[in-house]
Amino acid sequence: MPTGAGGSVSGAKGEPRGSLSGDGGAEAGRRLRPGDPGHPGAWQPPSGASRRSVDAIDDALGGSSGRPYVTFAEPDTSPWTSAESDGDVRRRPRPTGARAAAMAACVVLGVGLIGGAAAGSWLTGDSGPDGTRVGFAAAGALWHGVPVDELFPPTVQGEGAGPGSTDRTWTRVAVAPDSGCADAFDPLLRQALAPVGCLRLLRATYTDATRSNVTTVGLMFTKADATAMATLKAHFARDGLDRRTDLMPRPYAAKGTVAAGFGDAQRASWTISVLTDVPVVVYAVSGFADGRTVTEPQPAADAMQADATTAAAQAGLGHEAQGLADRIERGLRKTAASASEQPS
Repeated sequence: MPTGAGGSVSGAKGEPRGSLSGDGGAEAGRRLRPGDPGHPGAWQPPSGASRRSVDAIDDALGGSSGRPYVTFAEPDTSPWTSAESDGDVRRRPRPTGARAAAMAACVVLGVGLIGGAAAGSWLTGDSGPDGTRVGFAAAGALWHGVPVDELFPPTVQGEGAGPGSTDRTWTRVAVAPDSGCADAFDPLLRQALAPVGCLRLLRATYTDATRSNVTTVGLMFTKADATAMATLKAHFARDGLDRRTDLMPRPYAAKGTVAAGFGDAQRASWTISVLTDVPVVVYAVSGFADGRTVTEPQPAADAMQADATTAAAQAGLGHEAQGLADRIERGLRKTAASASEQPS
């Protein structure tokens, strides 16, 4: 009995349904059904490849004039599927329950990895103010958990930090004991910083390669959260508090060093930066190593201008303060990022 792809052929008493048994013969007793060729309503397949495919099926089933009825078999539930190419039928695995579960597990794992990456970004402070909580908190504890040489390296390289993008090298000459902020700032600056609170103050004094300039750089760790730090930063920017001569930070003078005579009267240029990704205020103040008094101090941003003519500007003290503060700030951020990535 001929069979079709995925089906079986059946007829009455084992005979094809396309013929009639009886004395009159097949052609005499045969009636045209709506699906038979020649019937007015019969469907005609298209020409070309489709036409040839239909003709091939007709030939396999005994010709179009005796086309049998086809009943489809039950769906194939075996773990294999067929793939036909150029008449060659090959068998390939059908996904089983275990394979489907494995595929689903891969999808879940992929989603988990993406979510984990997003979580990692959140932990390291790369996703905006709400994503800096863990890194921000970790940075607040650096003052007592990080070696002094990491926060204030013995030597700091300042490529392109000097006037005309010249290179600078600063050597540390003294490190102050960690302390509070009561004596580190003029009264008005201490008042301006009061909203964020002073948790701890770390300071170090450096000199340049010629030992003619001295610069104190400080890290004031605050008690504030990111919102309070952002508010203070906006306040400094709006009211120009980082440019007022009555809000200069004080230097740290160490006996027996080139900075021994570096007092309040020797302050020539300074910079103050309120950070928002870590609870720290970074500042630097520079002066002459010979202890001369400066009557016209100038903020670093102004002293670095090409047309500035003050003594601080001509001596490059604005570049000294800004360049050293920038490098210490970069190191602090790098250390804070490393601390936030370590397991608690």
